[in-house]
Amino acid sequence: MDELEKIDLIRSRAGVGYREAREALETAGGDVVQALINIEERGNNFSEKMQSRGQEIFGQVKGMLEKGRETKIRVKQGDRTVLELPASVGALGILGALASSELAVLGALGSVAAMANKYTLEIDRKEGRAEEESRPDPT
Repeated sequence: MDELEKIDLIRSRAGVGYREAREALETAGGDVVQALINIEERGNNFSEKMQSRGQEIFGQVKGMLEKGRETKIRVKQGDRTVLELPASVGALGILGALASSELAVLGALGSVAAMANKYTLEIDRKEGRAEEESRPDPT
């Protein structure tokens, strides 16, 4: 079997391109079976790395959601709380507004109505700190 036939065999069995098949064949010293084993091992290492990275990303997202649950967003008018929700829900609302033009228009109208009625936005973190943003009366 000549080198091109070996490369074609490796390509069809491993689902790789000519370059990768040729490099694997050269690394294996012309042994087709060893080249296939090497490609398979590289593929397993790649999938293990991707799985590990996926778990790491999942952990980071989980941590952000937990922090979002600890942080509350309150819409107040004077001393009266009109709306209170976790920050993670607010973030999902912003993503929804970015994805949908109808939601973006509703959000803008809601913001204008809130400014006109002297509403304040208060962000309360679990550590006990509260940040407040007042919207001045536009009139």
